[in-house]
Amino acid sequence: MNDKQWTRRAFLAATTTTAAAIVGGCATKVNTAKVVPGKKSPNEKVMVGLIGLGGRCQDIAKSCNGISDMQIAAVCDCFMPRVNFFTKSVGKDKDWKGYEDFRQMIEQEKLDAVMVETTTHARAWVTCHAMAMGVDAYIEKPMCLTIAEGREMVKIARKYGRVTQVGTQQRSIPLNNWASDLVKNGAIGKVKTVLAPNFIGPAHWTPKPGQPMPPGGSDNWWDIWTNQAELRPYHQEIHRSWALWSDYDGGGISFGVTGWGTHSYDQINRGLGTDETGPVEVVLEEAVRDRRAGKFEERTPGEDETGVAYYGMIKDASGPRAKVRMTFKNGTDLELHLDGDCSPGLGCRFVGKKGWIEINRDKISASSKDLLQAHGDPGHLTVPETQPHIQNWIDCIKSRKRCTADIEYGQRSSTLCYLVNIVRDIGRVGEVLKWNPDEERFTNCDAANAMLARPRRKGYELPV
Repeated sequence: MNDKQWTRRAFLAATTTTAAAIVGGCATKVNTAKVVPGKKSPNEKVMVGLIGLGGRCQDIAKSCNGISDMQIAAVCDCFMPRVNFFTKSVGKDKDWKGYEDFRQMIEQEKLDAVMVETTTHARAWVTCHAMAMGVDAYIEKPMCLTIAEGREMVKIARKYGRVTQVGTQQRSIPLNNWASDLVKNGAIGKVKTVLAPNFIGPAHWTPKPGQPMPPGGSDNWWDIWTNQAELRPYHQEIHRSWALWSDYDGGGISFGVTGWGTHSYDQINRGLGTDETGPVEVVLEEAVRDRRAGKFEERTPGEDETGVAYYGMIKDASGPRAKVRMTFKNGTDLELHLDGDCSPGLGCRFVGKKGWIEINRDKISASSKDLLQAHGDPGHLTVPETQPHIQNWIDCIKSRKRCTADIEYGQRSSTLCYLVNIVRDIGRVGEVLKWNPDEERFTNCDAANAMLARPRRKGYELPV
């Protein structure tokens, strides 16, 4: 990355216009004049704003408590009752100012960075406009709603020299990285196959009569919340359960394609060393139908199963599933076949000529204990699991180095998720769809290419 980076303060000092205020949810107008490069002192606190104040953001705020060189300065959500709740509960001992407009928050609070914990369908729009305003970004996963949208996010991050961290926190768990390096360095020989879960996809929204709006929001909050998606009448199932529906996420429930799959597939890329590429073939191996996430057998899990902690979480989960196989250029097959109650959950199993290694969240197992006797085992985490990931982002904001889960890596793990959804929607069982990971396009399926992007509603375009 270019070591001449832009601080938010330098950006505002050099520009003649800044973000326009929200008027009916209109897109930000950003001046792209060149600015004076600079960076923060290692001893200076990074001033951060939180955007999107749901349950995940509450967890994030708690993880930030152990990081001494950052300060949460303000919080934002387009629905004001949520802002009020967050400041009075999560921030009851803090001096956080609450905003409805994230652009106003960035400008008035003179922030260095933002953490984007919004709904998936709004995440790219918020992140890209924030980066164009001159702040660095921590981006919840999945970072995008489509493959094409994710690529635009990478381009904008590079154009403005932003430091980015995608919320796949397994990349900052020492034990995961140590075991991934064992795989990359040949501990199990050439990797022949990677086994990962067969995650649940999103459902499609069926039109329903609108419901009364909850009180307390501004006149246009539902328009802003809806963002790029079709503006439908308010319905609580959309507002509160958005992760279920394909217009708002790619399967964001427990054991969902983008909800849990982003973690698993990012672990695959870390272990295979495919952080900036992807598969060359994708095959749907069976017809898609609603299935339970697991077999729910009455059994005693084996001691080598790393996903036991998650079995109970998906006991009642069900939805559209079908096995998918992908093949990388070097011949390694990725088999997305495993059920939720006998699998690595948020990780995967690498199978090589000399045995296998399974890597999950701060858990590992292997076909032979000898494989795990290598020098340097870092042991388990002693702090909240997201804290090292946020700390890495803060450190990189100061050094201007690439984060452990840089936006390009997030794009590649998100792409694996959306390839699963696309081949399932196409429904051509047994047909090999050729994927070009450099151009991020299919070379033999126009119908699949039509699903790489979606039309965006006027007023919610990404910055050009």
